[in-house]
Amino acid sequence: MVEISREDSATKGRYVARVPGYPNAGELTFSKLGSNTVIADHTGVPESLRGQGIALALVERLVADARAQGFKIVPLCPYIRAQLPRHPEWADVIQTS
Repeated sequence: MVEISREDSATKGRYVARVPGYPNAGELTFSKLGSNTVIADHTGVPESLRGQGIALALVERLVADARAQGFKIVPLCPYIRAQLPRHPEWADVIQTS
């Protein structure tokens, strides 16, 4: 089971994934462009934990928060950009232009 928490500062933030035995199983960092837009900068998961859906869980939490809080996501992160064609349901919160 993946547990995800969110940490915020005035201009940046991150989501941290935890799984049993791994207090930092992955993270997704973002920068804030005001109250309506965030730039998803980077998603990373240790090599030993890849392939378990942790990175996807981090992005899904970001998408859920964007919907709940009314902000858009600029997908600078290569992982998120690679996932976009597989997840057209994210289109409502992704800003591509």
